[in-house]
Amino acid sequence: THGLIYLGYRYFWLAACAVLYILTAVFTAGSLGVDMTSLVALLSVCSLGITLAAEDILGNVAGGLVILSSHPFTIGDFIEVNGASGTVEEININHTKLQTLDGLMILLPNKELAGSKVINYTVLGRRRVTWTLGASYDAPTEAVKAACQMAVAETARILPDPEPSVCLTNYADSSIEYTVYCWAETADYWAVKCELGERLREAFAALGVEITYQHLNVHLISPEQKPKSGS
Repeated sequence: THGLIYLGYRYFWLAACAVLYILTAVFTAGSLGVDMTSLVALLSVCSLGITLAAEDILGNVAGGLVILSSHPFTIGDFIEVNGASGTVEEININHTKLQTLDGLMILLPNKELAGSKVINYTVLGRRRVTWTLGASYDAPTEAVKAACQMAVAETARILPDPEPSVCLTNYADSSIEYTVYCWAETADYWAVKCELGERLREAFAALGVEITYQHLNVHLISPEQKPKSGS
C-alpha cells in the first residue's frame, strides 16, 4: 500500500516538474526576444488534448490515493458499491478488483469508488441476519414467537450478543408478518441465514403454526341469504 502511494505521488511530481520545465523554457525564450506566439498556441492545444485524454487516468490515480490513504476497505473485505458487490481481490492506483459470489471479476475505476457510497460488510466482523415471514391471522402471537425462538435455538453459529429477537412488524392483506433478528460473524452470515430459514419452516410445522401466502377469500351468498328489499 505504501509503495503504491509513493508511486502515485512520484508520478504526480514528475508531471508537475515537466510542466515547470516547459514553462521555464517558454518564458526564457520569450525574454531573449524569440517569438513564441506560435509555439505557445501549439503548446496550449497540445496541453488541452493531453488534459482531456488524461482526465480519467488522473482521476483514477487521485481516487486510488484517496482509497489507499483513507482505508475504507482492504483486500479480503466484502463490499458493495453502485449495485456491484464482491470480495476485494486487488487495489492498485487505477482500479480495484472485486470477485463476485457467482465467480465473476469486476474492475471498478478508483475515480468512481472514491466518489460513491461504499458499503463494507466485513469491517465490523459481524452482520445482522433478518428473516421476515407471514403467519395466519388465526395463529396466536405467542405461538408464532415460540416457533421463531425454537428455530433460532436450533440454528448453529448465531451469536448470543446481541440477543436474538422476534417482532410483529406488519399486518398484511393475507397474513401477520413477523421478523426474526439475530447476529452472526461475517464469515458465517450466509450459512446462518440459510439454516435459519430451514429451521423456521420445521418449527412452524412442529407447533402447528400456518405460514400463509398471498390469497383471496371469496364468499358466495345463496339467494335465500340475500337481504329482502325494504328490510
